[in-house]
Amino acid sequence: SGSTRGSVSRPARGGPPARHMRSNASGAPRDHPVGVMPRGPLTFDPETDAFWVFGYGSIVWKVGFEYEERVICCARGFRRRFYQGSTDHRGTVDFPGRTVTLERCDPKEPPCWGAAYRVSAAHARRVLDLLETREKQYDERVQIDLFDGAPWNENAQPLIRGALTYIATANEANLNWLGPPAGGVNESATQIANAVGPSGANFEYLFNLCDALRSIEVDDPHVFELEKAVKAILAERGET
Repeated sequence: SGSTRGSVSRPARGGPPARHMRSNASGAPRDHPVGVMPRGPLTFDPETDAFWVFGYGSIVWKVGFEYEERVICCARGFRRRFYQGSTDHRGTVDFPGRTVTLERCDPKEPPCWGAAYRVSAAHARRVLDLLETREKQYDERVQIDLFDGAPWNENAQPLIRGALTYIATANEANLNWLGPPAGGVNESATQIANAVGPSGANFEYLFNLCDALRSIEVDDPHVFELEKAVKAILAERGET
């Protein structure tokens, strides 16, 4: 198709200013076991119910769990940002990587596109436990409504209701929050170009995400700007 999701006109970059966030709650990043982050109740019972998962980062290109159906859809009132430190997958405690989270914004802004996966009741408990381990450093487990991408309308009906997703925020509970870097894109790009963790190089995470977004015809300026900057750094090192 000739159109690209997300390439609609958008307000001046960033819209209303995001609240300024500390770079780290505890003064130093660290890894931690599953169960440290607060988790509120869910609207489904993983022992008996099927549920939906919304992926906007690595889950778009590396699902890692059983699912019955995949739907390309979007979350309104959120934008994708490389603001979370990773000490367990794409970096270390000594040199954290950066991974994406969802930042809340005006729902009239272009939505965040991703993929939703329907998990059967038979696999629900196992998949939820897997997600809790995979997303253990993300401090919010939320359920959000997802839409088909039609022009914004406050009365629009969701395509999927109550999809499960994980968000990293500046809350004090989040031990690895990085937030927007003082040095802008160049600082983030340098960090991503150099960080390596148990799951591999941080730049591979970024490039895989970019490829996945292009495969579903999504334009995400924040992500693609980082990709361009990281590739320039790797080219200077002769690593392209």
